[in-house]
Amino acid sequence: MGSVARQRSTRLAKKLRQIRTSLGLSQNGMLKHLGLAEKMFQARISSYELGTREPPMPVLLAYARAANVYVDALIDNRLDLPKNLPSPTKSEGIKRPSVSRRRKP
Repeated sequence: MGSVARQRSTRLAKKLRQIRTSLGLSQNGMLKHLGLAEKMFQARISSYELGTREPPMPVLLAYARAANVYVDALIDNRLDLPKNLPSPTKSEGIKRPSVSRRRKP
């Protein structure tokens, strides 16, 4: 039985870095903030932010909770994170403006 690679979020790494920097944390500080300092090393956070690894779902959930956003806001490429993080109210993310793929003459 063949397998197909799962679709990846192209903007996830940038969003994870945005959350950490908005919280004013180092990568080690982010591990502590997420409650993962005993389970992971700083290099793992770095690999998530560089996009070389994807975090498992519990880690995505921890990031979403830290930023007070729904997990959809992290995963969906059509959504931006709120400018102020953590969001004062639980945020669904901000829809990105549609970009037309049609070229102008």
